[in-house]
Amino acid sequence: MSSSTRATQALKAAGASFATREYAYDPKAQHIGLQAADALGVPPERLLKTLMATVDGKPVCVVVPSDREVSMKRLAAAVAGKSAQMMPPGDAERMTGYVVGGISPFGQKRRVPVVIEEQALRHERVFVNGGRRGLQIELAPATLRELLEAVVAPVIAEKGIAP
Repeated sequence: MSSSTRATQALKAAGASFATREYAYDPKAQHIGLQAADALGVPPERLLKTLMATVDGKPVCVVVPSDREVSMKRLAAAVAGKSAQMMPPGDAERMTGYVVGGISPFGQKRRVPVVIEEQALRHERVFVNGGRRGLQIELAPATLRELLEAVVAPVIAEKGIAP
């Protein structure tokens, strides 16, 4: 299967340094990010999941470690909003042009504000979805932040760590 997606094309066009890693995607996995981390043999805190949310009715992309959950209160505060909620899967697919399980923060149909959990910057390299199920992109978190012009903030929930 080709590793060329809108996400990888966007990174190439930006001249970014990255690598792609493929894995066997399990559509029955309860936690897609945790399954991907396990399949690739990387710690779940280095494999970041891409989620779509709305803050005060406006779309926001949020990138957090695959073993953590987003605090809606913290997400709203990160973009100077009052309330946040997760975007329904169908809306996320229409907004990004990707299918759930393959949503990348790069190459989305419509550019929206991006918030990255600050803990992601502690690592030398992290993984984000490559734009299709079974494809991850490995890159420096600074590259992720810079290319997405992302806000970096503490957005994970104190409790509610995914099993």
